[in-house]
Amino acid sequence: MNIEQFDYDLPEELIAQTPLENRSESRLMVVPKNGGDIKHTQFKQIIDYLHPGDCLVLNDTRVMPARLFGTKEETDAHIEVLLLKQREENRWEALVKPAKRIKVGTKISFGDGRMRALCTDVLNYGGGRVLQFEFDGIFYEILNSLGEMPLPPYIKERLDDPDRYQTVYAKEIGSAAAPTAGLHFTQSLLEEIRKKGVEIAYITLHVGLGTFRPVKVEKIEDHEMHSEFYHMSEETARLLNEVKERSGNIIAVGTTSARTLETIASNHNGRFQAESGWTDIFIYPGYTFRGIDGLITNFHLPKSTLLMLVSAFCGREQILRAYETAVKMRYRFFSFGDAMLIL
Repeated sequence: MNIEQFDYDLPEELIAQTPLENRSESRLMVVPKNGGDIKHTQFKQIIDYLHPGDCLVLNDTRVMPARLFGTKEETDAHIEVLLLKQREENRWEALVKPAKRIKVGTKISFGDGRMRALCTDVLNYGGGRVLQFEFDGIFYEILNSLGEMPLPPYIKERLDDPDRYQTVYAKEIGSAAAPTAGLHFTQSLLEEIRKKGVEIAYITLHVGLGTFRPVKVEKIEDHEMHSEFYHMSEETARLLNEVKERSGNIIAVGTTSARTLETIASNHNGRFQAESGWTDIFIYPGYTFRGIDGLITNFHLPKSTLLMLVSAFCGREQILRAYETAVKMRYRFFSFGDAMLIL
């Protein structure tokens, strides 16, 4: 398939720059995955579309303050680093800017020397480097004091409360970006959903370059995803298999949850099993889903792998019709924008 088949026109003013005061008061577009009329409501009314015996699957990853600003030790040149993926203890894959300044052997200093990094490898994607960190103390404590929340480049406004770029259930630290479909949930809405008899399960996928790397090839089949770490517990696997056996709907909250569930279901003939690993699954039209029955998601960038995933789940023409409707009705787009339920 050609990349141009996943393009659409989006006025820049529809890109949400700040989160709403109340997470659950964003708009919700309900899109039937097998065709049919699109409906419009508020996100907090999502409970009307969930039924006892269904299961919501939430990604409990927590975003790191993964953007660091340092200086090249030899020249004091300013260097920006975005941590993407931990390889081994204190060794990280990262994007660096300006990349041409950072070669193997280059040292970067952060926070007047509180933390230093040595470049040990150049990776085969733009700006990719492997950095070996040196510090005294606990890495994440130092990162919390020196790092900044890595908001996407299309968000120009300053975020006064960094917790608004975390889900209310974020727990396992390790992501370079938020699983944004989950930003709409409040604790009180989750409690209402539980009381209705809907199960809630947690998985972990640490969001890295694989999720937001742009597609730069003409034929989407030629695009290569970068791998991201995932984990499913025994408790979650058992619950999801029970839901399947009683024909309940498994609804992924976000494309990260969907990719994790599809990875595991594909590994085990449609069943779920406790496991940890790395996934580079790339889902685009023609893919046969084995793990999910529904999907809650935000509105995604043109020509992105995320738009391809939702097109695979719902049908490209149905999704592009939904996006055209969203533009006409002035929905808010991307990370802090409105949501879609495909069921």
